[in-house]
Amino acid sequence: MFARNLSRLAVLMAATLAPAAALAQISDDVVKIGVLTDMNGPAATPTGQGSVTAAQMAIDDFGGKVLGKPISIIVGDHQLKPDIGGGIARRWYDVDQVDLIVDVPVSAVGLAVQGIANEKKKLFITHSTLTADFHGKSCSPYAMQWVIDTRSLAVGTAQAVVKRGGDSWFFITDDYAFGHSLERDASSVVTANGGKVLGSVRPPLATPDLSSFVLQAQASKAKIIGIAAGPPNNMNEIKTAAEFGVFKGGQQMAALLALITDIHSLGLPAAQGLLLTTSFYWDMDDKTREWSKRYFAKMNRMPTMWQAGVYSSVMSYLNGIKEAGTDEPLKVAAKMREKPVEDFFSRNGKLREDNLMVHDLWLMQVKKPEESKYPWDYYQILAKIPGDEAFGPPDPACAMVKK
Repeated sequence: MFARNLSRLAVLMAATLAPAAALAQISDDVVKIGVLTDMNGPAATPTGQGSVTAAQMAIDDFGGKVLGKPISIIVGDHQLKPDIGGGIARRWYDVDQVDLIVDVPVSAVGLAVQGIANEKKKLFITHSTLTADFHGKSCSPYAMQWVIDTRSLAVGTAQAVVKRGGDSWFFITDDYAFGHSLERDASSVVTANGGKVLGSVRPPLATPDLSSFVLQAQASKAKIIGIAAGPPNNMNEIKTAAEFGVFKGGQQMAALLALITDIHSLGLPAAQGLLLTTSFYWDMDDKTREWSKRYFAKMNRMPTMWQAGVYSSVMSYLNGIKEAGTDEPLKVAAKMREKPVEDFFSRNGKLREDNLMVHDLWLMQVKKPEESKYPWDYYQILAKIPGDEAFGPPDPACAMVKK
């Protein structure tokens, strides 16, 4: 009788404990996060070691463990090449048991990694892959876009600037897909809001002398010269424009992609007056300053929106594991979508059904040298751009969007 009761007690205890055991499952007894980035190329300053540092800060702030298991980090350099990035991602998922890949600058590399994450059913969060296709026709339940995309950069900037009276535009556009998409999206917003696009010029990527293109933009007399370009053209165009007195002549330049490290490199005398959109600025409030000063102590420069976004997403991911009781990818992603993303990086943030993290953006103007009171005091906030307005509705081309 005693043995039978003991057996029943054992069964009862097993049944009681089973759900708790099932809820606390970490594959391989470690949560491994891979930072796949550009460590030595043109994207190394706005991503690179700074993204690695931001990810490690999130792990340390979380306590180094989740559900009692250690959190580790691994770093890879994709050299801005899709084949190398794809190869690293495949090895990480297959051999190194990486649970999450983050960062991944350059859209071509990001899309390659996204495809592998989908194939391997592992998570990937990008911060510096900007193509809107990532959460559109190429969307995946395993891949998230956290910081910004081409549509929000173009639409957010153009709409906010036109509302402030910048109703005539001329574009200097990088002559490849990224630049074309920025110009197309911004132009549609300018005209939809009653403005005019007076023309455009399209220098090839890495054009050494941009003088003739800047002079054509200046001669257009457009109120706004839109820079639909990424590095290195965008910064060289702004520098050339300053040398030709574009700002002093009463025209303004709006960079559809510019980062605080770009402004630091250019210097305020060349960049003053520039309009740009960002999802993060270190000097916005006490929360941004507190985290950014800790980051500065490690990196000796202020973070870009991409690097701050890495911290935000890693912290959200780890909280998702904690709340799900497992690191099973889709269960973690579901938990990440349940709660608002409200931290030092994101205002009014939410991870949408298409795995795009929508949040408020900010229209900034670069200060004049005499307006800057201390190091890295570069921006004046002109307007808040609500996230839903900047990012727009989910793309019906995404299979995850409810029709």
